[in-house]
Amino acid sequence: MFNLIFSGGLENERRGSIHAGRVFEYTPDDLEKRFKPSGVLDVSGVMSLPTLFMDEGTDDEIAKIGWLTRIERKGTEYELYYSIDADIPRMTNADIYELASDLHMDSFEFHRNHWSIKNVDLFQILYRKRLVRRTSPTVFRLSENPVNSKLVSFMMPFSGNFASVYQDVKATLEADGYQCQRADDMWVHDHIMTDIIELICTSAVVVCDLSGKNPNVFYEAGIAHTLGKEVILITQSHEDVPFDLRPIRYLNYLNNGEGRLKLASEILARVQSLT
Repeated sequence: MFNLIFSGGLENERRGSIHAGRVFEYTPDDLEKRFKPSGVLDVSGVMSLPTLFMDEGTDDEIAKIGWLTRIERKGTEYELYYSIDADIPRMTNADIYELASDLHMDSFEFHRNHWSIKNVDLFQILYRKRLVRRTSPTVFRLSENPVNSKLVSFMMPFSGNFASVYQDVKATLEADGYQCQRADDMWVHDHIMTDIIELICTSAVVVCDLSGKNPNVFYEAGIAHTLGKEVILITQSHEDVPFDLRPIRYLNYLNNGEGRLKLASEILARVQSLT
C-alpha cells in the first residue's frame, strides 16, 4: 500500500502542498473510509505508508519516492513535509506510466493534481520491474520467494505465556481461510533467524506482540516495517509500546479467555481489511 501524490505544489525535496478537495481522489471507498474516518484525515496512518511523489505528465518528469513526515491543514490546503529516499534511483513519469495497471493507476491520474492511496506493494512492483533494487543486508539474506496472500506470521516471545494467545488467534484466522505461522512452527534453515526473515518476507501480514518489551520482537517489527509489510501491533500493556511506535495504532488485549477471543476477532477484522 502506498500514497500517490501528484502536485505542482511540491516546492523542493522537503515541502509541498495539495488542495484538500483533491485528497483521496481515485482511491477505493474502503481505503478512503479507513484513512479518513468520519471525514478526518488519519495523519499517522498515511504517514506510515511510502509515498510516490509526481508532477503531472507522462514523459520525462521526475518521480520520487519518500515518506511524509508532517501534515498540517491550512485553510483549503494540506501542507506536506516529507523526506525523499536518496537510496532509490530517480525514475520518470514514463517509467511509472508503463506500470500504471500494476500500480492500480488510471491514465487520467497523470494529468490531475490529487492524492490517492493504492492497495498494492509499491516496492515489490518496482523491484520486479528492476526499477529499484532492494538494499542487501549484511547480517542476513532476504527471501526471494513470493508473498503468500493468505499467510499471517506472528512475532512474539517463545514463552509459554504466549502459546494460548497464538493458538486462539490462529484458530480464528484459520477458520476464515488464513494460514498462520510462528518461527518455531517451521524448520527450513539451520539458523532460526533465517527462518524468521523467510517468514516475514513471504507473509501478507505480520503480527507483532510487544508485550513484555521483548527485544527480539522489536527487532523483527523493525525489519517488517522496513520491508513495507502490513504490520499489526498488539500488546497486553500500553507501557510496553515504545515512544517511536506509539503514533502507530495497536491493539491492547487481556490474556484471558474472553480477552484472547476479543483480540482474535479484532485481528481477523484487521487482516481482512488488509488482504
